Amino acid sequence: MSSNAASDQPVLRYVQCAGASKPGPNGPGDAHSHRMAYWDWPALPGADATHVILAVHGLTRNGRDFDVLARRLQRRARVICPDVAGRGRSDWLADPMAYQVPLYVADMLTLVAQVSAEAALSGTPVRRLDWIGTSMGGLIGLGVAGMPQAMPPLPPARLVLNDVGPEIAWEGLERIGSYIGQQTEFDNLAQGALYLREIAAGFGPHNDAQWLALSAPMFRPRTGAGVVLHYDPALTQGFQLMNRESMAQAQALLWALYDGLTMPTLVLRGAQSDLLSAATAQAMRQRGPRAQLVEFEGVGHAPTLVHADQIAVVEAFLFPS
Repeated sequence: MSSNAASDQPVLRYVQCAGASKPGPNGPGDAHSHRMAYWDWPALPGADATHVILAVHGLTRNGRDFDVLARRLQRRARVICPDVAGRGRSDWLADPMAYQVPLYVADMLTLVAQVSAEAALSGTPVRRLDWIGTSMGGLIGLGVAGMPQAMPPLPPARLVLNDVGPEIAWEGLERIGSYIGQQTEFDNLAQGALYLREIAAGFGPHNDAQWLALSAPMFRPRTGAGVVLHYDPALTQGFQLMNRESMAQAQALLWALYDGLTMPTLVLRGAQSDLLSAATAQAMRQRGPRAQLVEFEGVGHAPTLVHADQIAVVEAFLFPS
């Protein structure tokens, strides 16, 4: 564990999870376990330290995506932003086929159990847990929320699904598959940030400072010179094996999980999203928890939750009174 003196920076912590890891930039590997990093934004003075908000990122991103949102929300609660296995500061998995939602769900259950146990020992037990999930992080959230009996000490009280739902448009997956893992090394951060700006145009308009803040955590120094994207290239193998048939099977399960939800749910959608269709978003309003739906014009996949209007929607949903 390491800490940062600045109040506007998170504490980097780790949790040991089941599943073998391989040597990588974050560790030597272990035949039985892998270490998942998470960024811990403690509740500020006057906030409710027993309220934990878990924010989980998209496919190739990492927990630092939520820095702006976390700085806002830590005035009300504690915010935890994990680096999913194979991304950011977390270990790389030994089996590339293990980069799948079931393992991620198991890791999050392990994380919540550790956080809950430590909080209880410190005298500030977790009394409320909320979940914010962008894209893949939303699918993990569906898996977690769909098994409340496995959640220590309690299932998510409120769920935010950011540009994702039980049904995922194949065209959006094809777009992601066209670039994931294709180019990972760059001469410098500026070059890498420009590349991300091109492939992630769906994030919507950001000024240069905002984009650099979103991009910098996505890279680590390359041996010799330059930078490389901060994820295991092998995580693309499982993604590239998906086809329409396997997606249809997964969607049937995801709809079943969604239909079983009872907690208040907010669906955020980029109005130009190619991953979460308007029809699916509308269906989510009518089925299961009958989610509240908010769309952002000029945004595709996915809203970054950096802009004030997007943050305000999330905060109002999590703290309605």
